[in-house]
Amino acid sequence: MDSVGEYISRNKQRFINELFELLRIPSVSADSAFSEDVMNAAKNVAAALTDAGCELVEICETKGYPIVYGEKIIDSSLPTVLVYGHYDVQPPDPIDLWDSPPFEPVVRPTELHPDGAIFARGASDDKGQMFMHVKALEFMVRNDRLPCNVKFMIEGEEEVGSSSLGDFVKENHDKLKNDIILISDTGMIANDVPSITTGLRGLSYVEVEVTGPNRDLHSGLYGGAVANPINVLNKMIASLHDENNHIAIPGFYDKVEDLSEEERRVMGMAPFSLDAYREALEIDAVYGEKNYTTNERNSIRPTLDVNGIWGGYTGEGAKTVIPSKAYAKISMRLVPQQDWIEITELFTKHFESIAPVGVRVKVTPHHGGQSYVTPIDSIGYQAASKAYETTFGKVPIPKRNGGSIPIVPLFEDELGTKSILMGFGLDSNAIHSPNEHLAIWNFLKGIETIPYFYKYFAELYKN
Repeated sequence: MDSVGEYISRNKQRFINELFELLRIPSVSADSAFSEDVMNAAKNVAAALTDAGCELVEICETKGYPIVYGEKIIDSSLPTVLVYGHYDVQPPDPIDLWDSPPFEPVVRPTELHPDGAIFARGASDDKGQMFMHVKALEFMVRNDRLPCNVKFMIEGEEEVGSSSLGDFVKENHDKLKNDIILISDTGMIANDVPSITTGLRGLSYVEVEVTGPNRDLHSGLYGGAVANPINVLNKMIASLHDENNHIAIPGFYDKVEDLSEEERRVMGMAPFSLDAYREALEIDAVYGEKNYTTNERNSIRPTLDVNGIWGGYTGEGAKTVIPSKAYAKISMRLVPQQDWIEITELFTKHFESIAPVGVRVKVTPHHGGQSYVTPIDSIGYQAASKAYETTFGKVPIPKRNGGSIPIVPLFEDELGTKSILMGFGLDSNAIHSPNEHLAIWNFLKGIETIPYFYKYFAELYKN
């Protein structure tokens, strides 16, 4: 039997080739033009799970895109790990900013990864990281190293709010029964500073519409006499933050927990270079809520950001109009105790109240989710920590993440089990952006580390 290192060494190129097959499928869940591709990605994942050793694999239909379920049950008396991931991806736009086509994966060196990184949409979020678990299972099954039962639940709507997953989980408690949920859809601080995500922010995502006149108007004939929805919208958005970049929605911070100075001190021990941060983003200065550090602003504090804004004429050349409508998409990242439904209601009430006479405002909630915290004294976290220490040679740092995975708190509410967020990507992987990538080193390191989680979790569970 091979060790995990030997198995990876012998199969490295095959693993990469198989991942490339999945990355070539443009499974963009947000655009119906790619619906057939999303379905093809589900079939690819199902085939990969079967090949890896799952004895039962199903493509489970939902009201939206299907959920791929797989399982390998070796002994009902042993603990069960449920692996969650997603096979859908973000839209690749803007295409012209990619150095290579987003769905034609290539390997090329980078400054951080001289041995090569895989460039493609979904390389890191989440096809590459999800595929690590498939290959880790393959190693454990083929080398008789699987110490507990395993189930897979891989969905196709994560990038559009996981709207079908909630019903699937609620309707399949017995099928999904587990002792721990394992997810790789996050990242680490650095390759030489492994970390485990212990907290996720919640999310409220809305679209706002401001309507003025009943049609687009000539800006010469009507300019200065009629409210311009774009001007109004910009003023309304600008008023959502005060001079200290504090969110100016009444009641927004009522349930925000202020961490103690000691907790903030420990959090500040994580390695971080502000100069390197600015250099990587090519910015002259950081920006955010007064009296908080950069790492605190993007993890333990709530935020409000405009994700898109449009209206009027945006084509080539000039067209002098006052538009009838203006729009914006706005997301709010939330911290523990903030309820996303309550925050959405607070936003809606406030945004409608600040609209001046002469325009009408409509707020449309899109999706959201609650925040989540994993206790570091749980056996799931301890097993993950020992797994990283085994393969990285260092004890990982617990780290709160600024992003959101809305289904994680849903899993605990419905299934009664904790989730462990074992990410192997880096912040520099450009997820959701042009030139998304995942270093081959990180891809293989994930496959190497995951089997140790199973080993240590089974041992800790038994004791």
